[in-house]
Amino acid sequence: MRIETTSCPDCGTIIAANVLESERTLKCPGLGCGRVHRFTDLSADVQRHYEANHDRYQME
Repeated sequence: MRIETTSCPDCGTIIAANVLESERTLKCPGLGCGRVHRFTDLSADVQRHYEANHDRYQME
């Protein structure tokens, strides 16, 4: 299992890649930040990993 994160360039809030994978788009959870993050913003390597291992990252 891998843990990948990205940070919002506007406010610095950390966002988990697996959340972006499941939601595909996510309004930044940073207080007062309106940026929208997308799964496609992640590197191609990270996208491939999460798509290939989708079942390993599901929360029940």
